[in-house]
Amino acid sequence: MAVASEVSIEQKLKALFKLQIIDTKIDKLHALRGELPMEVSDLEDEIIGMETRLSNMSADIKKLEESISNNKIKIQEAKALGKKYEKQLESVKNNREYEALNKEIEMTGLEQQAADKRIKNANFDIEQKKKTVETLAAELEGRKLDLNSKKGELVTITAETEKEEASYMKQRDKAADVADQRLATSYDRIRKSVKNGIGVAVVVRDSCGGCFAGIPPQRQADIKQRKKIIVCENCGRVIVDTDLASEVQQEMN
Repeated sequence: MAVASEVSIEQKLKALFKLQIIDTKIDKLHALRGELPMEVSDLEDEIIGMETRLSNMSADIKKLEESISNNKIKIQEAKALGKKYEKQLESVKNNREYEALNKEIEMTGLEQQAADKRIKNANFDIEQKKKTVETLAAELEGRKLDLNSKKGELVTITAETEKEEASYMKQRDKAADVADQRLATSYDRIRKSVKNGIGVAVVVRDSCGGCFAGIPPQRQADIKQRKKIIVCENCGRVIVDTDLASEVQQEMN
């Protein structure tokens, strides 16, 4: 590999344009996959969310069932206490004791009613949550089937294109070495900042082929000389002349 000082500006410009051609081809391969990678990722996130929700609902149902058991125990304790107070009524000595015991008996009855109401409410909540769990579980299975299907599509498409992409990546590495790290990094930054992925533009009808801003005649003359890296004053893309672009494309064919 030639060191950076041995590589002319013209060679660097050609290497940059090779990068552009190669990256455009790689972009087309990625386009074949379409939205599948994002759809797979979204489905995976959705499934995780649904599984978390199911887990939380199962925990809620368990807590409600424990609450029902505790309230049943409270009912039994209240009944036993009520019977105890009723038996004590048989041996009361005055009205004050009688009224106090009746008050306690009344309280145990209210405790039983409250516990019974809590049990009914918990049973209702459990029933509703179980219906939701059933519906959610069915939806989850559907999402998992969708995920498996889309993963299969993605694997098939990737398998069909990965060999070709690997070849392009080797070519890309060679071109990046010739262009040098600083220029290649600058080119990558430009590509990421624009919508059409063009980091190196060709002069088209006296304009930048990336943003279509006009290029003055003197600047076009400088571009044709290939003595320095010239960028578009409007968009920052590296500019090359049409003859250089044709030469590079012929070399790559």
